[in-house]
Amino acid sequence: GLNKIYFTGSGSEANDTMIRLVRHYWAAKGKPTKSVIISRKNAYHGSTMAGASLGGMSTMHAQGGLPIPDIEHVDQPYYFEACVEAGEKIDADEFGIKAAQSLANKIDELGEDRVAAFIAEPIQGAGGVIVPPKTYWPEVARICKERGILLVADEVICGFGRTGEWFATDYYDIEPDLMLFAKAVTSGYLPVGGVIVRDDIVDVIVSAGQEFAHGYTYSGHPTCMAAGIANLELMKETNIVNQVQSNTAPYLASKWKTLQEHPLVAEARCLGMLAALEIVEDKNNYKRFENSKEVVTRCRDYCYDNGLVMRAIVNKMVIAPPLICSNEHIDEIIEKVWKCLDLTAQSTK
Repeated sequence: GLNKIYFTGSGSEANDTMIRLVRHYWAAKGKPTKSVIISRKNAYHGSTMAGASLGGMSTMHAQGGLPIPDIEHVDQPYYFEACVEAGEKIDADEFGIKAAQSLANKIDELGEDRVAAFIAEPIQGAGGVIVPPKTYWPEVARICKERGILLVADEVICGFGRTGEWFATDYYDIEPDLMLFAKAVTSGYLPVGGVIVRDDIVDVIVSAGQEFAHGYTYSGHPTCMAAGIANLELMKETNIVNQVQSNTAPYLASKWKTLQEHPLVAEARCLGMLAALEIVEDKNNYKRFENSKEVVTRCRDYCYDNGLVMRAIVNKMVIAPPLICSNEHIDEIIEKVWKCLDLTAQSTK
């Protein structure tokens, strides 16, 4: 099981730690050539040299000579974008398999003897709340298991209740070999991150008579640990994760879906307390605005002016409401989103 934890001060540090740990693991197993980490395009895994390299964002790779060696990227499971490219709605299940197949193709290209791990966010957060088709994760898990590749889940965004489960890997019913977490463990009040590791990975390193020569000054800082314990106890006492699953998330999903009726919105997707809007010029043929970034930035500014925090990402508007939202809060969010979409539509004429 996942019972061993290495504490860090952030998600970025957790990703750095993961890279060193999985490479050390394979070396301890006598397979030192297994050093390549495969990630996904448009992913986000932190802002350190290693974290930003794992992330697949071109704007970050344009600065500082990134990515570092032995980091590769495969396609993201961005279903709506595939519909845009096709100019019509395509089969989601078939696309999920195809997106997962890009991982298998990359492993074939590099060779199994070189690939150490595949890392991914169960739902891409900073990339635009990319919710994969239901066929995607089972196929990815199968590929990793059959090819002898470690599966790493970055739960920094999705973990601790945001999907209505404690972790998004529970939602998708997948069993990663390593799992990364951070801000949500303390609800962001104090900096904590970490790597949760499967027992047998640690056993291999210990059996080889080696230790993991790695550490941070603030790993497991007592004050931060106290904040994490208090936060988790409160979440359990208030049964907040079950409340998200049974009421808050379904209510948000039902209300969020109505936004797809707006002329600017081609897709209103929502999973748990994560939601996004695909902003387009013509929703009938999935045609985006030529100046999409400018349009969504304008929409974001309207949101701020009207007391709503939403993020603009290239051609999307995304939001991650607090888990403690009431139905009244959600009603207010939807009302303000409608208003800001109307203002944005007027500004494009």
